[in-house]
Amino acid sequence: MTSKEALAHPASSAETAPGIPPGAVRGAQGRGVPDGAPSWRSRLYRWDTKASPYAFVAPFFVLFGVFTLVPLLYTVWYSLHDVQLSALDHQSWAGLANYRNLLSSDFFWNALRNTFTIGLISTVPQLMAALWLAHMLNYKLRGSTVWRVVMLTPYATSVAAATLVFTLLYSWDGGMVNWILHFFGVDPVNWRESDWGSQFAVSSIVIWRWTGYNALIYLAAMQAIPADLYESAALDGANRRQQFWHVTIPQLRPTVLFTIVVSTIGATQLFGEPLLFGGVSGTKGGSEHQYQTLGLYMYDQGWIIGNLGKASAIAWTMFLLLLIIAAVNLLLTRWLRRSDDRR
Repeated sequence: MTSKEALAHPASSAETAPGIPPGAVRGAQGRGVPDGAPSWRSRLYRWDTKASPYAFVAPFFVLFGVFTLVPLLYTVWYSLHDVQLSALDHQSWAGLANYRNLLSSDFFWNALRNTFTIGLISTVPQLMAALWLAHMLNYKLRGSTVWRVVMLTPYATSVAAATLVFTLLYSWDGGMVNWILHFFGVDPVNWRESDWGSQFAVSSIVIWRWTGYNALIYLAAMQAIPADLYESAALDGANRRQQFWHVTIPQLRPTVLFTIVVSTIGATQLFGEPLLFGGVSGTKGGSEHQYQTLGLYMYDQGWIIGNLGKASAIAWTMFLLLLIIAAVNLLLTRWLRRSDDRR
């Protein structure tokens, strides 16, 4: 073989080093990695792709387990035992005795009734006012962004500050509400001591804080309604009022149902407003427990009286009520969806 032929036909590995099996040179060039085996970089990349999402979400589950799941399980344990705050190490098995005592307690049924009435008084006017405000803001107004920020301001205000202002407004002597009632010839009302007056006062705080928040939710839902529906209704001769009742309201039914459920859950957990409004007797819900909610009743039993077993039973009863509300929401959602499909 001449030199030109040798350059045109390079020698194989076996020809270059007789006695060496084929592929050994390639293995040497691949630093000892056999053919088809993944390198350490590809294995690291594959492991990183699979494990990174779990590593990113792990802090949430760790915090959820430590601060939510573990206390929840402890609450189940306490609800089945006789546990006193002054002697946490001395626990005795009680079974369902805490729940039976709870159902036979007049204070529990009073707190449940107050929770329902305050929730009803605060939810219905709140959502109606929010719907009206959202309808007004849905049209082009000057400074619409400023009005939206103003409506969200009560939601950003702390519960303590808002309740303090409303306590001064509803004061028996010198309060602005009684001062306005005086001009209409109405006798002053002792808002803290009367039954319906105290519940109305607490409900007004909730209405003031959450109306703007729900109005923005309704406004976002209204802006998502296709404009073609309003144009078709206008061509049919419908005015703005008719468009609101026959176009806007049907399109907002899922959103309205969502706000009703969220407001009901918030009313079930109502705590800060009646506690701060009552002052010294805030945990009792007034001198006659006239506005004591389930949240106040649980706090009073657990941290004032010190009966953690009964307080845990109240907490799980509230959780059961929330499950019932969620089930009703699910049934209503399915019913509305079926009715829309039939149309």
